[in-house]
Amino acid sequence: MLGTALRRLAIAIPTLAAIATIVFAILALAPGDPMGEFATNPAITAEVRENIRRSLGLDAPIHVRYLRWVGALLRGDLGYSFNSRAPVLDLLLDRLPTTLWVVGSGYLLGVAIAFPLGTVSALFHRQLFDRVATTFAFLWFSLPPFLTGLLFIAIFSVWLDWLPFIYDSTLRVTDFNSAIAQLRQSAMPIAVLGLYQAALLVRFVRASVLDRLEQPYVRTAIAKGLSKRGVLLRHVLRNALIPIVTLVAIDLPSVLTGALVTEQVFRVPGIGSLLVESIYRSDTPVVMAIAILYAVAIVFFNALADTIYTLLDPRVSDRAASS
Repeated sequence: MLGTALRRLAIAIPTLAAIATIVFAILALAPGDPMGEFATNPAITAEVRENIRRSLGLDAPIHVRYLRWVGALLRGDLGYSFNSRAPVLDLLLDRLPTTLWVVGSGYLLGVAIAFPLGTVSALFHRQLFDRVATTFAFLWFSLPPFLTGLLFIAIFSVWLDWLPFIYDSTLRVTDFNSAIAQLRQSAMPIAVLGLYQAALLVRFVRASVLDRLEQPYVRTAIAKGLSKRGVLLRHVLRNALIPIVTLVAIDLPSVLTGALVTEQVFRVPGIGSLLVESIYRSDTPVVMAIAILYAVAIVFFNALADTIYTLLDPRVSDRAASS
């Protein structure tokens, strides 16, 4: 397992370096001027704008800016926002708890729905429950999150007046009433994300479990007198999890970087909304930091998936060792 981890690390370092270089080049060459907001302010002269540009290092050639950025990144310095002049790390740490709460809860809700629903759907293949679950999955996966978000707002906020449709970023949980208020304002974005994630996963869970149920070793185990529940828990589900781990590992980085559309619909002040605002304002340091965060998360969770593979199927580590 140590050898596998070292090989993954050897691949991860040049991968992250390549991603950082490509993202920096794209953002540096993209249209848009971080000083664009100052251009419309008559109180700021051209000379002042040039001084600001020089203080931000925007007057340097692209290769010089790249080397400066890489050096700062290796020191753990993500730089300062062009617009707010606040440290980028502080901006991320300020938005991250909200993103982890809303997007993370939505992801956990989706997984909690998808695994039992997909498993039971496979057990009742082509029966009524299976058809209803499959229809739900296809229907909800076909609807974009911004549409379901607007439908939730129209139903639960406008018509029924049960839930607030704007996320209050100033709310702090200090007592029971504030905790209830936090749950009420988070209910719709969590439900939208959770149901969409469940619709995505339930089809893969169903297909994976159904494929394992049709294997000869399952029929042999049942023919020998083992209970269907024991066969399902000890043999079918463990083997069925192997392909699903890949899908979950690929999608987990979104928990750190936020849900762009859903955060915009419900005005959730998470990292996703910060990314959209930063792109609109050409705030390159913030966009770069979020892109690097996403790349690191992808590499980390894929390495974690490889580790889980070896726990679920020891043959994976045997093949890796022999290669």
